[in-house]
Amino acid sequence: MKYIIILGDGMSDEPLENYGGKTPLQMANKPHIDWLAKNGQAGQFITVPDSMHPGSEVANMAVLGYDVEKVFEGRGVLEAASMGIELGPEDLGLRCNLITVEHEKIKNHSAGHISSEEASELISFLNEKLGSDNVRFYSGVSYRHLLVIKNGKKDLQCTPPHDVPGTAFLEVAVKAKSAKAEETADLLNNLILKSQKLLAEHPINIKRKQVGKESANSIWPWSPGYKPAMPTLKEMFGLEKTAVISAVDLIQGIGVYAGMKVIHVEGATGLYDTNYEGKAKAAVDALKENDLVYLHIEASDEAGHEGDVELKTKTIEYLDTRVVKYILGEIEKMGDEVAVAILPDHPTPCALRTHTRDAVPFIIYKKGIQPDRTEVYDEFDVKNGSIGLLKGDEFIRTFLNIRV
Repeated sequence: MKYIIILGDGMSDEPLENYGGKTPLQMANKPHIDWLAKNGQAGQFITVPDSMHPGSEVANMAVLGYDVEKVFEGRGVLEAASMGIELGPEDLGLRCNLITVEHEKIKNHSAGHISSEEASELISFLNEKLGSDNVRFYSGVSYRHLLVIKNGKKDLQCTPPHDVPGTAFLEVAVKAKSAKAEETADLLNNLILKSQKLLAEHPINIKRKQVGKESANSIWPWSPGYKPAMPTLKEMFGLEKTAVISAVDLIQGIGVYAGMKVIHVEGATGLYDTNYEGKAKAAVDALKENDLVYLHIEASDEAGHEGDVELKTKTIEYLDTRVVKYILGEIEKMGDEVAVAILPDHPTPCALRTHTRDAVPFIIYKKGIQPDRTEVYDEFDVKNGSIGLLKGDEFIRTFLNIRV
């Protein structure tokens, strides 16, 4: 038996009044995903414990069966792994966004989805001006970067910028949760203020403003942590060979710690214009050599953060016609039996433009499985499914020991 998890990041939503009380999943034309729902088994999965923030880092680790309350150490350190950056025991790693601040308020968490080329130049500039033996900036993909503070303390209250669009940045600045972390909090807040002065008149930002693009005029550090101690999927579930496909450093970093082969696809952007076909083909090729493949598609989450209902609906349709259709067709040709799961990691409601911790809908399908009463795939019809409400590692264990 081989397994593939197709994860549409942030794909689930809440009913939208201006769209007849429907969600993007309900509005999307997705015949192949709905076929899986009608012919498979469905349920709901609580991916985020009550004690934790509903971030993609927590939710994706939960999908893979990790006890996130025990092993999670922050988003930055996971992304460091994907970037090949080895953190020492004294290194505090943080995700470092390039964001847009306007009139002292956070306007955009992604600096208008700045290109990786532009962002790399800005991060190198900041490292030259603000870096030291104890402070180091590393460039990542688009707006997502890494900040490492040597001997930094992680007992901090940091706010993800995508959670607070329109909020005065000083209101959600870094705060120390203990006396020992005050020096680190002060350092990070000073870096934010200094970055704003340095970035305001950088040639890249001047050019972006001239063509009507958002200015990448501030850094925003968040999700602090140290190098995690995570068991591999082989150690947890006996899966000998596993692979992950994603455009996002975070997911790739989880894959590194999980012992998965990280597969890069040319043209994978993490946005609606990602190389869907390339990722689908890479997933099928990986299935031929691995026991489990984790295919992560980011586009729906980014559309949700933008509050763009039409775009989010379109990304779900792209997932259906450009990924799921191809994968199902190729699986039919394979000699191996393949189980398929489809789900998001968390909801990203367009009306809220941020993540919530609501249970997500999932489908599990394999040849010969006994279909349940689910007819289509959305946030509500899966409640007719036979699997019910799962939490913790129950989803991955249910998937790997599929009921027939």
